[in-house]
Amino acid sequence: MDSVLGVTYKGGVILAADQGNARSILMYQKNLDKITSLSGHTALACSGPHADVVNFSEFIAKNIKLYEFSKDGTVLSTHAQANYCRNELAKALRKGPYQVNNLLGGFDKKAGGSLYFLDYLASLQKVNFGAQGYCGHFCLSIMDRDWKEGLTKDEAVEIIKHCINEIHTRFLIAQPNFIIKNIDANGVEIVSFGEDPASA
Repeated sequence: MDSVLGVTYKGGVILAADQGNARSILMYQKNLDKITSLSGHTALACSGPHADVVNFSEFIAKNIKLYEFSKDGTVLSTHAQANYCRNELAKALRKGPYQVNNLLGGFDKKAGGSLYFLDYLASLQKVNFGAQGYCGHFCLSIMDRDWKEGLTKDEAVEIIKHCINEIHTRFLIAQPNFIIKNIDANGVEIVSFGEDPASA
């Protein structure tokens, strides 16, 4: 039931995710942060069962940090990190699959902002905008209509907010809280949240 959204703009990426942790008819939490920083310039937004979301995102983040330490501070590009995630999902597919669908966003000096769509079957695609979960039924048409080349940060945030408003209006399942993060040359920063993740 998770909702994950992403939009690229000139100079960065906006990622958003709902903050709920629910199972069956129960809501356990409303202040989760499902967007994990992988390095200073990338973040991974995950949807799926909470255990798999935490296991996969932490596993990827720690191994990318380990690579950085073992290679004298060499930081993988967003493209390389996306392919590493895809490889780990593919390896797990034949052992114990992670039930996670992801959007990986990042900023590189040469490539600028980039966004990658990964699903639990280990398919990988570079996209300008994307959605994971049922929210795609409501939001992809909005993104397709509103996204354009050379989008500004404020315009990208407005697209995300329009999508969140549409989810609140049309989706049967209540998702009152969303966290929005910006990834650009200055790193990963929170734009807004429904409930403070630090109060968990």
